[in-house]
Amino acid sequence: MRVLVLNVGSSSLKGSIVDSVDLAALAKDEVSLGADATQRRGLDRTVRSLLSKLGIIPRHPDPPPQRGREYSRQKRRQYPVEAVGHRVVHGGTRFQSAVRVDDRVLKGIEALAEFAPLHNRVAAATIRAARSALPAIPQVAAFDTAFHATLGEEQFLYPVPWHWHREYGIRRFGFHGLSVEWSTRRAAELLGRPAGELALVVAHLGSGCSVTAVLGGKSIATSMGLTPMEGLMMGTRSGSIDPGILLYMLRTRRTGWRELETALDHRSGLVGVSGRAVGMRELEKAAGAGSKRAQLAIDMFVNRAAAGIAAAATALPRLDALVFTGGIGEHAASVRSAIIGRLAQLGLGAVPGTDVRNDAVISPADSAVALLRVEAREDAVIARQAAELLY
Repeated sequence: MRVLVLNVGSSSLKGSIVDSVDLAALAKDEVSLGADATQRRGLDRTVRSLLSKLGIIPRHPDPPPQRGREYSRQKRRQYPVEAVGHRVVHGGTRFQSAVRVDDRVLKGIEALAEFAPLHNRVAAATIRAARSALPAIPQVAAFDTAFHATLGEEQFLYPVPWHWHREYGIRRFGFHGLSVEWSTRRAAELLGRPAGELALVVAHLGSGCSVTAVLGGKSIATSMGLTPMEGLMMGTRSGSIDPGILLYMLRTRRTGWRELETALDHRSGLVGVSGRAVGMRELEKAAGAGSKRAQLAIDMFVNRAAAGIAAAATALPRLDALVFTGGIGEHAASVRSAIIGRLAQLGLGAVPGTDVRNDAVISPADSAVALLRVEAREDAVIARQAAELLY
């Protein structure tokens, strides 16, 4: 079956049409939602526009007459789809597998927005827009947290007062699960070994960053926590910092909780250190041109990513492979090389900082630990989960 996958993030909406059998992407497109997708207005129109770009003609209350070349062009490239799959970041303990969307599920997704304010509200709004545009097509929600449902208590509990967990649901959930699931599958294929036999660390490095220890195809430790803010330094998010900093800022009234949330979500990480709202590629150019803050931001990112990978590896009985995925993990070869260079103690050999355009094992054949580059394909996992659920 053909599945339309809508993957909405904190700054963009990605759409793809995926064949659920061979997982090939038949069409792809992306729409920017600005620096903060929660502030986006007119998401209904944005979704309809993306559907049209992908060759799906959405239902419209008063469709305008279409004639001539444009109508013919749209008819030629129109794709029939049998399901719509949505990426939802936070599923909490309620959603531990993909579910068919109805009004009850939508309310549940929105209720979890208090744990993922940058993501779940926008995901719910996108689902509503897609249901409006394609009312006859079943919609499925797939959750980033679901892959981490296998975490043990020693991993998902925090060392805080026990009633915080029992009464308020404070615990680690973990994120990027759809990406990690795909990376695990691809690593098994590239290494020619069953996923059930592998001990992996998957480093998803992009706008959001996390590391996950995967043993026998299951998540056993991960860096993100109750929210997608914990763990590694990210594009605009701080990652883990001393909680005393937050108490100090609040106690001395240098900030309120709303300003603090904005600062940690949007003005920290690479942006906060470098002072530049740009991607890693532009940061590297700025560092090469002499910007000390840009170089400092890169160095800090490398240090924290390496530390996170090393920490995840301690949860495994051995380390068979380290997988890099996500925008930075896939494309920032020099950053990837620098991170690996700090992990010699784990048996990782150096790799050159050269571009790798396809999924590949990038370490020598005789390396004690294999190093892999894998393209993030959440859309493939979502399409497969939707097909398995519906048919």
